[in-house]
Amino acid sequence: MERLARIVVDQGGPYERTGREVEALLRNAGWIDPPGYDGSSKVSWLVDALTERENVRTDIERFLCRLCDPIEYVDGKAEADDVRRSINEVLELERLEVSYVGGRPVVGELGSNGTAKIVLHVEDVEQRLRKLIREEKLVQMLVSRVRESQFAEASGSYLLALFGIGSFVEGLLYSVLIGHYPELVREGFTGRNGKIRADRAGLELLLDTAHDRGLVQLDAKDFMRPVREFRNYIHPRRQFETDFTPDADTVAMCWPPVQALLNDLDKLVVSEGADEVTV
Repeated sequence: MERLARIVVDQGGPYERTGREVEALLRNAGWIDPPGYDGSSKVSWLVDALTERENVRTDIERFLCRLCDPIEYVDGKAEADDVRRSINEVLELERLEVSYVGGRPVVGELGSNGTAKIVLHVEDVEQRLRKLIREEKLVQMLVSRVRESQFAEASGSYLLALFGIGSFVEGLLYSVLIGHYPELVREGFTGRNGKIRADRAGLELLLDTAHDRGLVQLDAKDFMRPVREFRNYIHPRRQFETDFTPDADTVAMCWPPVQALLNDLDKLVVSEGADEVTV
């Protein structure tokens, strides 16, 4: 924690942060109720803040991602990459690495071959979904989709894993959109050819609607395209005509966009918490 804190503070370095800027970093990372800087040693204060949440995996990951996000730096990607390399030197001991997916930072676990793999932990997903979806039965159903997709991947059933990932994303977006915008049930979704009943909304329309409503960023939506397209191979004729045979790498490339999507939706929870405090 101390090595990470020193990189963040960067005392006397090109990316030096004031105490208030360190505090803002936690807030911008999407922490709910982040601690306020008290004027003490910045490194010690940040170590304490991180230690208090060391068991909240999503908060730590969001903090690492924000620290390596180009939006935090004047020169964007070049400076963010410089910081990311320093962060990864520390994370290597924990077998973790921050990488970019479509320009967005995500945290992955280092495999034996040295490459980072995005792993969604079921317990973590369950906690995040409970903050987004009120209906417990829906939460458990979606958690099962993640678990079953991972079982399929581990057993070499890569096509089934792809179907499960796409199904999870579709169910997640539908549940969040309907829960936060109940008028969509009454009025339907607006597609390219006019109104579409809520129960007929497909994954592409759900993604477009979530982006239009400001729930997911453009890059998260765009990099979800492979997940959407692979899911269409549920039709045997389509798979036969294209001679599509997925492997482990095919499935591996689908998890990072899911992580990016969840990270965007997490911000909805933070914004709603801020609104409640304001009220």
